[in-house]
Amino acid sequence: MSLRVFKLLLKHQRLDEALRTEQSRRLPDVFRIQQLKRMKLSVKDRLHKLSAGRRGNVMA
Repeated sequence: MSLRVFKLLLKHQRLDEALRTEQSRRLPDVFRIQQLKRMKLSVKDRLHKLSAGRRGNVMA
């Protein structure tokens, strides 16, 4: 696993934790939840692109 992938996984994990924390609040901030979900999806997309690029390099 490369350092870049590791950092993205760590960021995804932290965003997931922040999202769960916000959702468990008595009065969750809906806009903050949307922002965290968008950020988490962005990290997931970057991870997917990196993994797809690696598979392409391995098969070539």
